[in-house]
Amino acid sequence: MMVMRLVLAIGLLPVCWAARPAPAVAQDVPGIEICTVEKTMERRTSCLQSNVDFLQKTITKLSVDHQQKIDAANRQIEALKATVSSLPKSLQELQAQKKAADNVAQPAKDGPPPREGTK
Repeated sequence: MMVMRLVLAIGLLPVCWAARPAPAVAQDVPGIEICTVEKTMERRTSCLQSNVDFLQKTITKLSVDHQQKIDAANRQIEALKATVSSLPKSLQELQAQKKAADNVAQPAKDGPPPREGTK
């Protein structure tokens, strides 16, 4: 009986260790704060300035991200324009090849070639 309790206790030890709460670490997460809860004018001003700084950083980051997306889209548009502008030339080449192939195959359709020595 004592052995069973010991085995059970040893078996539950890793489960208890994994289930223990992790120590909480305080973090200052940047974002918009509610500045009306501050009592002193200095703290309220500091809070508002923090909000302004956060918004300016966010706007700058978003404008850079969007400019990169616009630049990538413009590069893709230019590549597509180049592809479209080369299509008529490719089409003309294919039509010329088809016409040449049709001209080579045309005499065979008219009839057998004349035999030599016979008039």
